[in-house]
Amino acid sequence: MTYRNGAYVVDIRDDRIAQVVRTTGTRVHLERPGGGLGWEAPATALRLATRDERNAAGLRPYLSGCTDCAELEEAWRVAPDGERRRAGVEARAHWIVAHSAVREDA
Repeated sequence: MTYRNGAYVVDIRDDRIAQVVRTTGTRVHLERPGGGLGWEAPATALRLATRDERNAAGLRPYLSGCTDCAELEEAWRVAPDGERRRAGVEARAHWIVAHSAVREDA
């Protein structure tokens, strides 16, 4: 299987959730959500993370009660077609800045 950059996967060798940084041949370069020390894994040792796994890892911040995320999500939903891309970029930028740090309690 081929994984796109940015996809959330689980390294089944040690059950770690990670984000795909890039793929080189049959090796996939991974990083913990929010950054940190990366690692490589063979594509055969990965599977896509489920919605429940992404939510448990805090990767859906608009479900966590963040008011800014909820407002940005709504702005994206109601944006006219010509402005939807910009609204999505703003929402992702907020998510990266406000929510991408690795949680100590996770």
